[in-house]
Amino acid sequence: MNKNDEVEYCNLELRFDRQHLQDLIKDLIKEGYSLYWSENETVFLISVRTGRKLVKLRFQRIKEGFKLVGDYMIRDARLSEWMEKLIGDMRGHAVVKRFRDRQIIIENILFGEVIRLVEISGYQQRVLYQKGPLLSDQELTKLFFSVDGEERIRDRRLEVDEVLDQLHKAIQAKDTERIAACKARLLVLTRELNMLEW
Repeated sequence: MNKNDEVEYCNLELRFDRQHLQDLIKDLIKEGYSLYWSENETVFLISVRTGRKLVKLRFQRIKEGFKLVGDYMIRDARLSEWMEKLIGDMRGHAVVKRFRDRQIIIENILFGEVIRLVEISGYQQRVLYQKGPLLSDQELTKLFFSVDGEERIRDRRLEVDEVLDQLHKAIQAKDTERIAACKARLLVLTRELNMLEW
């Protein structure tokens, strides 16, 4: 990122527990940022000073901990790099817009991975990178705000564990019919997991 670039983070979805938040504060202090934080029953707020600007990171309280929410315009290169590392490490979702000269680069990030990269110059739009099948903007938005995919992945992984356990018992019992059935089910489950995790 150039020092002149502006980066906007939209539709952020990053989940944290309290220990993660404490580690984030320590990391930001180590990076040399001046900051303060406050908390109430609904929001944990970290205010980071970047030069003359103040970036307020809002963490909404949820059942399992906290969720970073909102849109953020960041002009500080180090803070921007830190934010992108955070999105990757936490396998979060975001739409990242980089404003450079007369050009905008838009990254769609799902589970910490760039799935689409678009360049906009004037009125022209060009897809630079697209992972997997082409998705419409509506489908991408639905994926970003859906937790169904994560739940299905978790369910399938549990089912794989159960089938592996059944396969182990079938092998010990030398039950060829059950062994074949377990292997067939594992093939279906691994294919589905690959499609869900793409």
